[in-house]
Amino acid sequence: MSDDRLAVAFLGTFESLRMGPTFARGRRDERSGHVRSLTISSSLVVAQVRGPEDPRAFRARIAVRAFGASEWAALEEAMASEARFAASLLGGRMPDGIADVFAAAGLSLVPLSLDEVAMDCSCERWPMPCVHLAATCYAVARSFQEDPFGAFTWRGRGRDELLVHLRELRSAHAVAASSSGSGAAGGHGAGSSVGGYGAGSSAGARTDEPAGSGEDLGEVDHFWGSAGPAAVPVGGRPGAVSRPDALLDQLDPPPLAEAGRPIVEVLRPAYRALPDE
Repeated sequence: MSDDRLAVAFLGTFESLRMGPTFARGRRDERSGHVRSLTISSSLVVAQVRGPEDPRAFRARIAVRAFGASEWAALEEAMASEARFAASLLGGRMPDGIADVFAAAGLSLVPLSLDEVAMDCSCERWPMPCVHLAATCYAVARSFQEDPFGAFTWRGRGRDELLVHLRELRSAHAVAASSSGSGAAGGHGAGSSVGGYGAGSSAGARTDEPAGSGEDLGEVDHFWGSAGPAAVPVGGRPGAVSRPDALLDQLDPPPLAEAGRPIVEVLRPAYRALPDE
């Protein structure tokens, strides 16, 4: 699902209400800049909207269910199985085929029906959704086009956390492949070597820090690029990844390890030391 199709799918849910005049007005207000702020956090979108005839700004809110830990674990495992998903996300793009990953888990990244959504506005006008909520819908759709991570955040997984988890899983897959490959080739145990490198330990359960990286959370934020707190103002597409070691994360890691660390993590300090060009 491209960024545009994600926005279209989201708007389709609300435009199915067939409240043409309300949504036409909301679209004009959003394009005119009347959505003064938009914040996306886990399960909740909040906007301050002041139309040309409003005496003050009103607070519009749209809520969905944030997915649970087990649901996200299954989704991340599926995404980590293909390098193209991680590569697209690292480049600030919504991966093609991401909708199929969610559908296979019985989920949807954007709400597919109004039964999945709760809305309110401090204007308390009836019927709902009011023009402020309509304008907020178009602002959310635009934000998804500019930053696809907003859709993940709304469903309960922020940018930094998602990318770190994908990195951990791909590293764990590389270590597991190294261990199984060394056993099949030479019949050795976990302590045998492959091409001069130790096969390493088997992949363990995911922790809050990247597996075997030795980095603290501050270094992880620097590595992935800070996205701020869990609820952040929306605006601006993340730039393309230009870190010297970005190539290590966008290619399938080789099934090699040294002392239990994936070979990409052993090589990462050398790549980071390369001068920027």
